[in-house]
Amino acid sequence: MALFLIAAPSAVLYSLGWRFDWQTKKIIQPGVFYFKAWPKNANVYLNGKFRKKTDLFFGSILIENLSPQKYNVEIKKPGYHTWQKNLEIKKRQVTEAKNIILIRQNPRFDLMSKNIEDFFFSPNKKKIILKEKKEQGWDLKLFETDKNVKSHLISEHDISKEKVQIIDLEFSPDSKKILLELGVKEKVRHYLLEIDKSPPALVSLGFLAKPEEFFLESPLKKEVIDFAVLNKDIYYLDKNGFLWKNEQRLNIIPLEIKQETKYQITVSEAAILLEEGNSLYIFNKEERAFKKLFEPIEKFKFSPDLKKLAYANGHEIWVLFLEKIIDMPQKEKGEKLFITRFSEEIGNVFWYTNHYLVFNVGDKIKVAEIDDRDKINITDLTEFKNPRIYWGDKKIYVLSQENFYVSEELIP
Repeated sequence: MALFLIAAPSAVLYSLGWRFDWQTKKIIQPGVFYFKAWPKNANVYLNGKFRKKTDLFFGSILIENLSPQKYNVEIKKPGYHTWQKNLEIKKRQVTEAKNIILIRQNPRFDLMSKNIEDFFFSPNKKKIILKEKKEQGWDLKLFETDKNVKSHLISEHDISKEKVQIIDLEFSPDSKKILLELGVKEKVRHYLLEIDKSPPALVSLGFLAKPEEFFLESPLKKEVIDFAVLNKDIYYLDKNGFLWKNEQRLNIIPLEIKQETKYQITVSEAAILLEEGNSLYIFNKEERAFKKLFEPIEKFKFSPDLKKLAYANGHEIWVLFLEKIIDMPQKEKGEKLFITRFSEEIGNVFWYTNHYLVFNVGDKIKVAEIDDRDKINITDLTEFKNPRIYWGDKKIYVLSQENFYVSEELIP
């Protein structure tokens, strides 16, 4: 009977989540850590002590019966940089970090091509146009990433025996054609290059009054400052400051159009963005008006899940949350997160995954997470001289000193 009277309360307390902490000699209400990381089968350390490996199937791990306090968490695997963060366990709660990517140490980069002056990626990210320098003039080469094949398109002397300058190169939305804007004998000429044909077909279009509208099925009826296409819908800003979706006017109050200022529309399923010089606006669908997001701004990218927007202003990187994030760390819609600041100029910025960014600063290519609990982990991935980078198909493409490189696959 006495044993029952002692054991019964203990069983009740245990069922309610209470535990006895042998270190503090106190009864506690423990919490739980849940981690999910790539690569799988990584080692998890708490306060410097090895606890478990993440599983081989999902890369996840559950560590239970932890005293409420802060823990130094380290997730390690040979060949990868360590992920480290101080995270707090609260009583009877689960603290989770389930979007952890370990960054590869010394990833392999292969030389794709030499004497490259510039490169252009197609909308579907399956094709790269390489501008290759020759002893006399230039060649345009097509590299197909899914086939790992490079083929010749055209040479400068296919256009003219005189010097030809590439002013602009634009892919069609289906990635099958290229609109070339060229400077020939101090005049601007346009050419259509059909890269899906064998051999590629080059057609002179002469002078186009509005070359940016060439790929549209029908010309725009209003005088347009800029436009964008999404799912065959055309979004455009007219000279009076009104934003249109096909024939539907979206804003109530017109935007004041500034003379001699460049405007550019970017449209996704998540948001409509407008660049006005070095200012970035977002269109508020509820208020039917533009709202300034950030100034100055130089570059921005939507995350793959379209829930976030990364933007940089030269020396700083920020993230704007376009939707409420429920997973830890939780974020509200419209919340802005400061990632980092550098004294050097930030180059291109891309989304490495939905939860990591990849960018270059000076000669270094870096990867940063967006989990701002404790600290933001920023890792040096590799280094090239004056790199220009592009992220696509799980790889980094780098142009450095006229050499064009591609990395091995870096994420699952």
